[in-house]
Amino acid sequence: AKGADLVGSDRDNVVLMPYTTVKKRLKGSEFDNVDVILASARSTVQIVQAQQEMTQLLGERHKIGPGDRPDFEVRSTIEFAAMLGMITGTMTALLASIAGISLVVGGVGIMNIMLVSVTERPREIGIRLSIGATTHEVLLQFLVEAVTLSCAGGIVGIVLALAMCFGLSQIIHIPFAFDVQINVIAFFFSAAVGILFGFAPARRAA
Repeated sequence: AKGADLVGSDRDNVVLMPYTTVKKRLKGSEFDNVDVILASARSTVQIVQAQQEMTQLLGERHKIGPGDRPDFEVRSTIEFAAMLGMITGTMTALLASIAGISLVVGGVGIMNIMLVSVTERPREIGIRLSIGATTHEVLLQFLVEAVTLSCAGGIVGIVLALAMCFGLSQIIHIPFAFDVQINVIAFFFSAAVGILFGFAPARRAA
């Protein structure tokens, strides 16, 4: 079993046949050319050398003269990896910007909710202060409320994301991998958003 390749195709769902059999039995064709040839180098160090040798050999076989445009392409996995890295880098930057905007919007929402909570609870805060609570304790109370609110949102977000990823993996038949570390980081990041945006309302309450 090999699983999916870089573009999501199932490498275990492949039948290998002689190209002559395909062209005669399946296609009923008399073509002499081959669409794709897959080759492997003996090591990753020799990929570039093998690519150059194949280009030179095919150029001789196809009678490609100096300055003529070749009628074939020789590509290596290094080029595909670089292209894939560029695509994933762009997607990562795009998703990071979307996530950043979402965090700011969510943080502002938490801050507004906490400001409304502070405005509606002056009596509770006054009673706590009058019976001996310090401003630090009042500050801590509202910070805990903000963090609890953001952590609850973080848990809901993680559960929804996992459910959507699992469902998508079932639809497009790509293995679903659960990374505990990433989800823990996401949870603590949501808590940090609560502390960051909940500090101003908590300080106002204190």
